[in-house]
Amino acid sequence: MPEGHTIHRLARLHHRRYRGQALRVSSPQGRFVDEASALDGQVFRAAEAWGKHLLHHYDSGAMVHIHLGLYGKFSDVKAPMPAPVGQVRLRIEGDDHGGDLRGPTACEMYTPEDLDALVARLGPDPLRKDADPDKAFRRIHKSKRALGAMLMDQKIVAGIGNVYRAEVLFRAGVHPMRIGTAVDHDVWQRMWRDTVELMDVGVRKGKIITIRPDDDHGVRGPRGRPRSYVYRRRGEPCRVCGNTILGEIMEGRNLFWCPSCQPD
Repeated sequence: MPEGHTIHRLARLHHRRYRGQALRVSSPQGRFVDEASALDGQVFRAAEAWGKHLLHHYDSGAMVHIHLGLYGKFSDVKAPMPAPVGQVRLRIEGDDHGGDLRGPTACEMYTPEDLDALVARLGPDPLRKDADPDKAFRRIHKSKRALGAMLMDQKIVAGIGNVYRAEVLFRAGVHPMRIGTAVDHDVWQRMWRDTVELMDVGVRKGKIITIRPDDDHGVRGPRGRPRSYVYRRRGEPCRVCGNTILGEIMEGRNLFWCPSCQPD
């Protein structure tokens, strides 16, 4: 599933590509056809992201909510667009560019009340300027759940996925099994600032970069895998201390950490 920086990057792209244009909107697959027909010809006003949720706003007040989930993808091609291929849920086409949405978990019309409900159930998003890290800390600090699990809980922090979870904990020297009540405010503030900086790099560069230059040595991972400290490096030597990276399953997701750099 794409992490939050990918959705913010997509929102910025759509905002830049389509703002102020009357879009041609369709649903070649047919599963969004009535909604697309209502949107066709409307002026695109803005795109924004909340965690892993993408929102399109139109001048009429219409709003589309998109969640890519595990398999969703939104293409970006120059106009005029070729004939659609495969199961295209939503097609948008502006003056110079267009995009096809395939395989999303959600593609639906939203009301302002729907958006309010979404925002209310999400934790703060590190990539939004209006985010309040203390809102997340209050939830973390009163819980005996493992911090490694809570960082993946979108109700606590919106947008963090498995890669950033593993890497931020490593960079902070925090064991993923540390319970929330044992996380002090200063540690959380440092982790939050680091998360904001790392995810902002992800938005700007289009890829996850977490390794400090002084630590960027050793065997490189397979092509396409993020260069990481611990993520997907179980059994490999730590880039900092040389100890063996450990891994296990936490709440259905793979977890990685260094037992020396992240002591209990």
